[in-house]
Amino acid sequence: MNNDKPRKYSHKIVDGNAQAPSRSMLRAVGFDDADFKKSQVGIASTWSMVTPCNMHINKLAEAVGQGVDSAGAKSVIYNTITISDGISMGTEGMKYSLVSREVICDSIEAVSACMGHDAIIAIGGCDKNMPGCLMGLARLNRPSIFVYGGTILPGENHTDIVSVFEAVGRYASGDIPITQLDHIEKTAIPGPGSCGGMYTANTLASAIEALGMSLPNSSAQNAVSAQKIQDCINAGQAIVHLLEHDIKPSDIMTKKAFENAITLIITLGGSTNAVLHLIAMADTIGVKVTLDDFVRIGDKTPVIADLRPSGQYLMSELIAIGGIQPLMKRLLNAGMLHGDCMTVTGKTMAENLANVVDYPAGQSIILPLDKPIKKDSHLVILHGNLAPEGAVSKITGKEGLSFTGTAKVFDSEEQGYAAIIEGQVVAGDVVVIRYEGPRGGPGMREMLSPTSAIMGKGLGNDVALITDGRFSGGSRGFVVGHITPEAHEGGPIGLVENGDSITIDAQTREMTLHVSAEEMAKRRSNWQMPAPKYTRGLLAKYAKTVSSASTGAVTDKI
Repeated sequence: MNNDKPRKYSHKIVDGNAQAPSRSMLRAVGFDDADFKKSQVGIASTWSMVTPCNMHINKLAEAVGQGVDSAGAKSVIYNTITISDGISMGTEGMKYSLVSREVICDSIEAVSACMGHDAIIAIGGCDKNMPGCLMGLARLNRPSIFVYGGTILPGENHTDIVSVFEAVGRYASGDIPITQLDHIEKTAIPGPGSCGGMYTANTLASAIEALGMSLPNSSAQNAVSAQKIQDCINAGQAIVHLLEHDIKPSDIMTKKAFENAITLIITLGGSTNAVLHLIAMADTIGVKVTLDDFVRIGDKTPVIADLRPSGQYLMSELIAIGGIQPLMKRLLNAGMLHGDCMTVTGKTMAENLANVVDYPAGQSIILPLDKPIKKDSHLVILHGNLAPEGAVSKITGKEGLSFTGTAKVFDSEEQGYAAIIEGQVVAGDVVVIRYEGPRGGPGMREMLSPTSAIMGKGLGNDVALITDGRFSGGSRGFVVGHITPEAHEGGPIGLVENGDSITIDAQTREMTLHVSAEEMAKRRSNWQMPAPKYTRGLLAKYAKTVSSASTGAVTDKI
């Protein structure tokens, strides 16, 4: 390897007599004379014992380092934070979830820019650290690869974390005894890995692979497997090729690559959070992706994966039949992917897929393109007088395509959840949970607890829930989130009153509050912006800088 060309940044840290103090400190962490002539590869590890999603990533980081070192570069492992949505869900702590995406992005930029890393490999395994990693790589725009930590195995009786959330609702409605709730709690999470359905983590891993920023199959491997360890070693070796050819995220994360990612997550029935995060990742690399792109691509892209939360199967079962590579090959052959996009292999998407074989005969997880679960996207972008700047819903068709009901309004997630559990929400209600947006929350909490309570109480087909907050990838039912402008900014959702009639129509893509313009003007004249909930600290800083959910909820938007 030509060591001069790839050392675009690290030479400023270690070359010359003036940098003797730098070299002295690096010797203490394992550098020797030869290492100072090598490209330095920062390995951003999101290892943490706060969540099963990331508890194994220290071992993966070591495997990545092994691959980097064996290819002739020098690995430098460092950590960034992670939080757990599943653990903090329904609590005040969940307000830090989306905020952590920005902290992770900032920290990767800070460490690798400060330390002069010539390239970066980031390893993520949970909802926010994955887009946070990609945004950090995009900001630095140095040769980079993302490695997914992998999915968890199923719990007993095919359970997962959403099974536990929904069991709480079933217990509250008297459908199961406390002993069964206790048993599901103790057996649903068997070990390391990200939540097992096509929830946000697996959705984003798939999207990142389609984007070209991870190696083929990185998104479709069990967290604890020989395949995942080998994926890490391979990534460490592959980064050297990117260094030698100066292939950067800006060469890979193009508009066409984002279109590939959007297409894939629609076919998989992926999480609504992908809308928020893909817009944010694109913004960070300087590519314009908007809600309209999801509408345009969604009109011609079917849902064909029978995966949870709306379907039957878990990611581990999709892995067993070949993962997402055969699906991507089908999409490419159908003219639905841009095959000429560059990827972290140094090859195009089409070249990566050239030798991929189709799924085995008789499998029922991925349906034919001409026999879809839904003929167009389940990610329905809504507008109308209740969401002038847009909202995001996940409607597979199983919930129906329209819902008209009576508003039952709550100014926090806690209030809404308590009302559902206590039986105050009944068939025909549209539960409105507001002041949970990026600024109003602050932090745009996910509403998995309320939606799971609705499902657990058997109201999934009879109640809708709308919010300026977000939904977990595990949420299902007739739900609409990301409503913009949010209530805290004076959006119409802040003017809804109990008893108002609301219609949600997935076919016309409209959310309609059946209140006259005159009455809305009267309500608006009486509305006042609430005082900030936090005046110091991280949440206060976030609320002051974050953009609208419709533009990705980023904190460095110009």
